[in-house]
Amino acid sequence: MNVFVLAIVAVIYVTAIGYLGYLGYRRTHTSADYLVAGRQTHPFVMALSYGAAFISTSAIVGFGGAAAMYGMGILWLVFLNILMGIFVAFVVLGARTRRMGRRLQAQTFPELLGRRFQSRFLQGASALIIVVFMPLYAAAVLIGAARYLEATLMPGYFEVAVILFSLVIAVYVVVGGLKGVMYTDALQGSIMFIGMVIMLFYAYGHCGGVLEAHRQLEALPDEVRAEAALLLPRIRDAVPAEVDDAEAVDWFIAAMGRLESAPEGGDDPDELAPVAAKLAAQPELADAPALINRAVTMQFERDGWRGWARMPAPGSNQFYVLVTSIILGVGIGVIGQPQLAVRFMTVRSTRELNRAVLVGGVFILVMTAVAYIVGNLSNLWFVDETRGGLLSLAKADRNIDSIIPLFVKDALPSWFGVLFMLALLSAAVSTLSSQFHTIGAAIGRDFFEHGLGAGDGRRHTVLVTRVGIIVAILATVVLAFQLPAGIVATATAMFFGLCAAAFIPAYIGGLYWRRMNRAGALASVLTGFGASFLWIMFVQMPKGRLPALMANGLLGRPTVLPDPVLGIQWCWTESIVVALPVSAFAAVVVSLLTRPDPKDHIAHCFDGAAPRKGR
Repeated sequence: MNVFVLAIVAVIYVTAIGYLGYLGYRRTHTSADYLVAGRQTHPFVMALSYGAAFISTSAIVGFGGAAAMYGMGILWLVFLNILMGIFVAFVVLGARTRRMGRRLQAQTFPELLGRRFQSRFLQGASALIIVVFMPLYAAAVLIGAARYLEATLMPGYFEVAVILFSLVIAVYVVVGGLKGVMYTDALQGSIMFIGMVIMLFYAYGHCGGVLEAHRQLEALPDEVRAEAALLLPRIRDAVPAEVDDAEAVDWFIAAMGRLESAPEGGDDPDELAPVAAKLAAQPELADAPALINRAVTMQFERDGWRGWARMPAPGSNQFYVLVTSIILGVGIGVIGQPQLAVRFMTVRSTRELNRAVLVGGVFILVMTAVAYIVGNLSNLWFVDETRGGLLSLAKADRNIDSIIPLFVKDALPSWFGVLFMLALLSAAVSTLSSQFHTIGAAIGRDFFEHGLGAGDGRRHTVLVTRVGIIVAILATVVLAFQLPAGIVATATAMFFGLCAAAFIPAYIGGLYWRRMNRAGALASVLTGFGASFLWIMFVQMPKGRLPALMANGLLGRPTVLPDPVLGIQWCWTESIVVALPVSAFAAVVVSLLTRPDPKDHIAHCFDGAAPRKGR
């Protein structure tokens, strides 16, 4: 990649977003300007901002990498992205969110819930969930961007990439507020769209065209299986006799990983010495990464993988991960995302919101479909270098977050690397800026101004919000350094599922059901969040293999439900499948069993009637 050209493009890009951030600053005069862009946003800008905030590096890098493993079945997520993220979000929820937000003068998502149900506690609890857990999602997005910078420009300097990227975002988000965020989102969304369209054409062109590419992708698994199967007898011969056949591959993968990471010339652990000796006696098995890759392929097949052109075997572990975590967790969880819901409160009228549907739909369709298709096609490109296993995964050293960056670097023209860098950085910047702004608004508006009763509605609230944004950025950077490799798609699905369980029943019920009351909303948010949190901490094993955090730390067990219950592998199942029904049940039952909210307040929320004095 030409460093001079790259430097020029980077300067132009940073200057453009700096100017737009400054423009947002100049046009920000009130807290409403800073928090909801003055409710006067153009529908085209709103649609691109919504799409750019929705589609981040977690979608392009994380889920593109997941597509390289799980195959074309991930395209079902594109369907849900359009159905839930655009049609339901804009047509079913958007107009009512805009109207009710204006009637209640709500400027944040927690404030909308708090004012609808007349509960400061609900507003504070919702804000707390955002402040504590949104950095997890933000860290996933930040990792995706940093991995690309590391792969293309800064090999071995992941930490430096994280810090530099965070500083760029901090400047214009802190200064420009939501106006600055949305202006830059519109520019970044346009760059993302152009970059992804070009990448799709190049990817298919390199693979011989659409029909030929899919024919090769359909045939490739049989070749991979045949070569991987040749390794099985040698694996059985290498592992200790006391390890049974069912665990042989897992034991071998762990052993090879330890051997590969052992210091050169150092002594192998005693239990691994026989493995090392047997492998040394077989020169054709001397390539440790290739060995691990082939073994991982067998492991995936055992867990239900059936190739890149097919869904995993129904009921298999891989099926649970793809369907419950990737497809349902993200596809449904999107309508509970606070940073997206607040976009509906930024437009002038329902008519303008409807005008944004087409732009948003086309944008989401192209961004998601291209990322997932190219992730699959990357296996055809890397086939010659990594024959005998999950091809893209091997090339990326078993880190799915590196697959798309490596494909762009190795397979596409160098000039496109510059364009894709802008597209990918735009995706990360647009999403991170929205996340940081949402966290800062929760701290400044929901905690400081309403929770503590401080602030004057403008200067103090905006100042505290800016401080909150800085705190959010620091927390995200720390998390980015701590999260394990290949975690982008997993962390995104976890956060989406948690937001779905905590917010969706109260959000939809508050917009559509007059009988939904304060008690029902509180019960829904608390039980939904509690069920999701406990599931993630004690049951769900991230990526299907990492132990559940608290189950491992407190109980010394990878999960509290290790065996199938009623024929279902619960540890592979995303929290949304359990926690969202629990949250919805609590919302309905508690609302029906408790006293309705005041009629004049309900009339004000739904019909715009003026509330009685003293209320």
